[in-house]
Amino acid sequence: MSGQLTSPAAAAPAAIARPSGLTEAVAWGLIALGLAVLPSFGSVYVIYMACLIAINVIATVGLNLTVGYAGLLSIGHSAFLGVGAYASALMWLHLGTPLALNMLVGAVAAFAIGLVFGVPALRIKGVYLAIATLAAQYSLYFVFQQWTSVTGGDRGLSLPKVDVFGLGDTGFYYAVALTALLTAVAARNLFRTRIGRSFIAVREKDYAAEVLGINVVRTKLIAFGLGAAYAGIAGALLAAFLRIVNPDQFTLPVSVFFLAAVVVGGRGSILGSILGAIFMTIMPEILRFILEHMAGSGADLARLLSPLREIIFGGLIVAFLIFEPRGLVGFVERAFGRAETVEARQSEH
Repeated sequence: MSGQLTSPAAAAPAAIARPSGLTEAVAWGLIALGLAVLPSFGSVYVIYMACLIAINVIATVGLNLTVGYAGLLSIGHSAFLGVGAYASALMWLHLGTPLALNMLVGAVAAFAIGLVFGVPALRIKGVYLAIATLAAQYSLYFVFQQWTSVTGGDRGLSLPKVDVFGLGDTGFYYAVALTALLTAVAARNLFRTRIGRSFIAVREKDYAAEVLGINVVRTKLIAFGLGAAYAGIAGALLAAFLRIVNPDQFTLPVSVFFLAAVVVGGRGSILGSILGAIFMTIMPEILRFILEHMAGSGADLARLLSPLREIIFGGLIVAFLIFEPRGLVGFVERAFGRAETVEARQSEH
């Protein structure tokens, strides 16, 4: 019937080339193998950066679920990291619970708070929604700073060292790397399910999605809550990694950092989230290396690097929006002869 409504899956092109299940499984296997052998030849600095990248990957994947796949613009993501960090830190300090349970508590706490601040998404969208999410950023920052009896205020909370598997820093690296890998695979597989496809349908046309039988209200709330839960896991790991939690770790520039990682890596792509997190994490180190060789021995590197970093981040966002809206994942897909959109690939599943 020519006038019949069809689902996004039915409307997708049928002849889109995509990697086979075996190829994708091999790719994930190679990633897992690389993560497993890294401590064997990596220095302390390399392990440190690998942990930081893995934590940022988890947070970026979560934000991409909300922004890239569900189309709900949020610029308060770091506040949800703070919820996870403080929740896990309090569990560790007062109950001595293991890291795995602390991550779960951090995810649940951030998920609940994400649902609360996701309510504005039910009625507004676009730039108005972005402004509304600032309420989460500033409200939660205010709580972190002023609820001194619980959060320690500006002084924050100091944590003991976490020893995972009795392997010290190496054990913690394996825990972070495994968590990043599992959360990325879980997010990838989410879009083979009905709820994952609902995210994409709501992003495209929420009223059309409702006609197709999708509960738009529930889908938007789940998108916000799930993205916040990923941030909560990342926050719990960040607290254990840095062994200190204070409000200055969860400011608006940090939220902009993760949003930039989504844009630079590629919206609506798990691979893009990984590439964006890697790129944005190592960029400050690249800048520091360059400045060390260009500046004199008495130069104040911190004073030079801070504004330059913000300028480059902003320039990268603008450049990718203009020249490569699909981000780094667009370059990768063209290199392998796959220029189709993420939406089309997902609709085939």
